[in-house]
Amino acid sequence: MVLTSEKGFIMKVFLIIIAVLLSLILIAACIIVSVAVKECVIRPKNTTVDYDSLSEKYKKRYELRQKNNKRLYDMNPEDLSLTDNQGNVLKAWFVPKENSKTFVIAVHGYKCNGPDECSHLFPFYHETLGFNYLLPDHVSHGRSEGRYISFGARESENLLLWINYLIERYGEDIEIVLHGISMGAATVMLVNQSNPPSQVKAIIEDCGYTNAYDIIFHTIKRQLGFEAPHITKAIFFVTRNFFGYDMRTADCLGRMDESKNPILFIHGTKDQVVPFEMGQKLYEACKTVEKDKLFVEGAVHAFSYYDAKEEYDAKVTEFLNKYLSVSSEK
Repeated sequence: MVLTSEKGFIMKVFLIIIAVLLSLILIAACIIVSVAVKECVIRPKNTTVDYDSLSEKYKKRYELRQKNNKRLYDMNPEDLSLTDNQGNVLKAWFVPKENSKTFVIAVHGYKCNGPDECSHLFPFYHETLGFNYLLPDHVSHGRSEGRYISFGARESENLLLWINYLIERYGEDIEIVLHGISMGAATVMLVNQSNPPSQVKAIIEDCGYTNAYDIIFHTIKRQLGFEAPHITKAIFFVTRNFFGYDMRTADCLGRMDESKNPILFIHGTKDQVVPFEMGQKLYEACKTVEKDKLFVEGAVHAFSYYDAKEEYDAKVTEFLNKYLSVSSEK
């Protein structure tokens, strides 16, 4: 009887220890997933750039961005607003070009904003090519409202709202180019795969990723130093079941055959944020529409324009001349 009682006690202690360990593992897993979700898809509270912590290369880009932003703001751009399907007020800067029916929507990337990411393109499009220039902030970015980032799933829906705004304001005879960088590049590809209005004529994607899963998986691997597919899957589970959007739809590579308009693919060969291999895969998968490419040797993420401006401008002009009435003498 004594031995039986001791065995029962030991078994109870053992089960309690197992239960405690499993509880601790579950708590640790929940904390890890919570941190991953917060870092990945929740709007950051502070987006201030710590200039002193930047390398010389990034300091130069920061200074150029400030210069280009001033140039944009000196034009007294219109301050536009519209409301998305979730009730968030979205903001954009707009600089019209007199007597022009051609528009470019410049689309920024992850945790950035329109002017900081894309104001360097403003002189090229507005002054050289003579385009009207629209510079929206994604939901949960810049001046726009919102809490969640969806890697193109909702951002592409909102970009369609801006496209329709231009058509309603300026008429059905306008022509629109979509030019996106990083997450903005993924966004413009997704719009192109969503049967956009016929006024959209050409797509320029600069360092876009294959799909939301791949880029989140890759980013976590870079940060942790090892692969963590379960964390990536957990983020998708949380956003789908608790935040109300499905990032599986942000699949540029898988939906490439649905593309409607010609695409110019741009990527730096030394990009580690969105690996160059992703750009190659996207270009190779594009088989249903006309395409072109500019792969900038040695350029890191979102630096192709800064490292090869003349080549970049020339390629974009050449590409657009095939599908729009573009002249560098406007």
